[in-house]
Amino acid sequence: QVQLVESGGGLVRPGGSLRLSCLASGLTSSRYAVGWFRQVPGMQREFVAGISGGGGNRYYGDSVKGRFTISRDNAKNTVYLQMNSLKPEDTAVYYCNAPLASAYVSGQYWGQGTQVTVSS
Repeated sequence: QVQLVESGGGLVRPGGSLRLSCLASGLTSSRYAVGWFRQVPGMQREFVAGISGGGGNRYYGDSVKGRFTISRDNAKNTVYLQMNSLKPEDTAVYYCNAPLASAYVSGQYWGQGTQVTVSS
């Protein structure tokens, strides 16, 4: 059974940083691209970042380029999302997804989500 478990969300002031983690079980994560998406109530889920199985290719949504960094540690079956220079518009529930169907397109499995709130 595949499980993706996100952690690391919380409340942060504008300009601050957070690091999200996605722990995968039941899946040999090094074989699969993993992505982060986010969703605000009433809006469609938005692609944030993706990383290939080996970590050599990384993709970002336009709204987070230059501020967010995706990385992975396959020995720990964990994918990270380092979020810097956070803005109020980054407020959303962040979801981990695997395996990505393609670079920017979600696949079959989702985590439960972790709330990120950026507010002063």
